[in-house]
Amino acid sequence: MINRDLLLSYGAEIKNYKTNEVIFREGEFSTYYYQIADGKIKLNNYTEEGKEFIQNIFSDGQSFGESILFVNKPYPMNAEALIPSNIIRLPKSEFLILLKENPEISTNIHHCLAERMYYKYIMLYNLSIQNPASKLKLLMDYLKTYDDNKEPYSFQIPLTRQQLASLTGLRVETVIRVIKSMEKENSLKIVNRKIFY
Repeated sequence: MINRDLLLSYGAEIKNYKTNEVIFREGEFSTYYYQIADGKIKLNNYTEEGKEFIQNIFSDGQSFGESILFVNKPYPMNAEALIPSNIIRLPKSEFLILLKENPEISTNIHHCLAERMYYKYIMLYNLSIQNPASKLKLLMDYLKTYDDNKEPYSFQIPLTRQQLASLTGLRVETVIRVIKSMEKENSLKIVNRKIFY
């Protein structure tokens, strides 16, 4: 997203997070731009019953939560490390200066935000779909758009069955059953418990 050395030159620091450690919580106000040096994080919410709803998952080189830096509102979600992760964080005030002084980066941020809005539209539509197979297919189709190889079974789904369930609002048992059914229909392949679409 943004060159690591450039972020560091504006005063960024690298912070280490352990698995399941919270980076920010729903209701807190944004004070940093976050970019993953290495690792994997999820944006999520929890229902009153404690059920997790995953909004998105990000990995190496990706930023997260940056849209909230442009509005004076609290985070509507949490950010948690899925695995040990090194996160570059730059104070909000310095991030805004960086954008002003580097218009090409500002353009990249706009493109990234547009991509995320596109994803949100797809996932919002996905929530309205009743058929579990259609929900999973829509998500897998979207994930595969980022892969150059469009051949069948060429793309390994980078999510666990639990993560697929949390992203689509399905129960994990339903996801497991539907994936087995999709494999029988030759919509996907399972190799060593990994899903290839």
